[in-house]
Amino acid sequence: MSSSFDSARVAVIGGGPAGLMAAEALSLQGVQVDVHDAMPSVGRKFLMAGKGGMNITHSEPLEPFLDRYGARREWIAPLLQTFGPDTLRAWLRELGVETFVGSSGRVFPTDMKAAPMLRAWLHRLRDAGVRFYMRQKWIGWQTEEETAADASATAHSAHTLVFATPDGERAVTYDAVVLALGGASWPRLGSDAAWVPLLTSRHVPVRPLQPANCGFDVDWSPYLRGRFAGQPVKSIAISFTDVDEKVHNRQGEILLTETGLEGSLIYALSAAIRERILADGELTIALDLAPGLPLERVMSEVTRPRGSRSISSHLQGRVGISGVKLALLHEMLPKDVFADAPRLAHAIKALPVKLLRARPIAEAISSAGGIPFEALDQHLMIRHLPGVFCAGEMLDWEAPTGGYLLTACFASGLVAGRGAAAFTGARGASQ
Repeated sequence: MSSSFDSARVAVIGGGPAGLMAAEALSLQGVQVDVHDAMPSVGRKFLMAGKGGMNITHSEPLEPFLDRYGARREWIAPLLQTFGPDTLRAWLRELGVETFVGSSGRVFPTDMKAAPMLRAWLHRLRDAGVRFYMRQKWIGWQTEEETAADASATAHSAHTLVFATPDGERAVTYDAVVLALGGASWPRLGSDAAWVPLLTSRHVPVRPLQPANCGFDVDWSPYLRGRFAGQPVKSIAISFTDVDEKVHNRQGEILLTETGLEGSLIYALSAAIRERILADGELTIALDLAPGLPLERVMSEVTRPRGSRSISSHLQGRVGISGVKLALLHEMLPKDVFADAPRLAHAIKALPVKLLRARPIAEAISSAGGIPFEALDQHLMIRHLPGVFCAGEMLDWEAPTGGYLLTACFASGLVAGRGAAAFTGARGASQ
C-alpha cells in the first residue's frame, strides 16, 4: 500500500478517550482513519466513569499535577506539555462543552454528564471522515510469517490486521495502527487485556497488569459486614510507611465494604499500599478517627469521668466517635482497651487495620502496568515495530482519580495520533 498523503490509512483499535483523540489527530492531517472496537459502541468505560459526575481533569498547577503520576512523571510530562489540563478545557470549549472547577479543584462539564460530550465528539469525528467499525475484536496480525517479517520491517511496511467480527474473521491492511485497548479493569466494558499475548508474542515487553485506584481486603467480622458495609467513614486520616520508607499521612473519606475498605482516600493511596503489600504480604495502616483533634485533646476528653454514661455515649459526647467509627473501634480492639482510657485515646488516633490484598483487577477503576515507555519512541511508537503506536492505559503508568487518568489518556492519544500521521507522511503532521 502506498503511504502518500492522499491514500494514507490508519487503524485506531479501541474507542475510548485515547483512541478517539488519536483518531481526531489523524483526521486533522487528512489521514483516513478507521476506528475498530470490540464493543457494540465506543466510549463505554468513559460513560460509566461519568455516571457519578464527569470529572474530566483537575485545575491545580502543572507541577503538582505532574507529581500525581509518581515514578512515571518524567514520561508523562512531555505528553501533558503537549496537551495538558488547560488545553483540554479549551478543546472541550471548541467542542461546545463548557466546564467549571468544583470545590475540590476537580474540573467537570457544566452539566456533569459524559454522554453529551461523547455525542458531540463522535459527530465531529464522523464529519471529519472517521469511520467506525463496531463488534470488531482485534485478534492479531494476518500470519505468523508476517509477524516474523514485521519485527524487522522497514519504516513503511503495511500492517495486515485480523479482526473477529459477527460475520467471521476480517483482514484489513493499514499503513499504521494506533493501539488504544485499555488496561485490565472493567473487562465487561471492553478493557480485557486480550492484547497482552498479541504483543508479547512479538517480543514487546509488557509489565504485569495490576489493580490501581482499587479497594483492599480486610478480614471483617460477620457483624461488621452485615451492619456497616456500604457506609462511608467521613473525616478520617490514614497513615503508613511505604516501601521507600516514605510516611504517608492523608485525610479524607473512606468507604467500608463487605470485603474491606474503598473510597477516594484509599484510591489516592492505592499505589503505595499495593506495592507495600506486594513486598511484605500485608500492610497494617493506622486510622485516625478524630483527625481534627490532637492526641492530647483526645486523651483529656476520654479520661474525663463519665459517671453513669456508657462508653459509647461518652465517646460520642466527648470526641464525636459514634456509628461506623465506634463500630471500627469495637471491631479492632480487645474489650479491655475500652476500660483503659489512655490506650483507647491512642487507638482513636491510630487504630490499626490490616489490609490483606488488593481487590481483583476487574473491580478496579484503572490498572497499572503495561507497555513500558522505554520500549517506545517519543511519538509512542513501539521501537522495534515500525508503524505500531500505543496510547492510554495500555502504557505502564498510573494516577489517582481526580481527572488525572483521563487527561493523560487524552494526551497520549493525541501524541500517538500525530506520530502515526507523521509516520505515514501526512502533510504537516509533525507540526
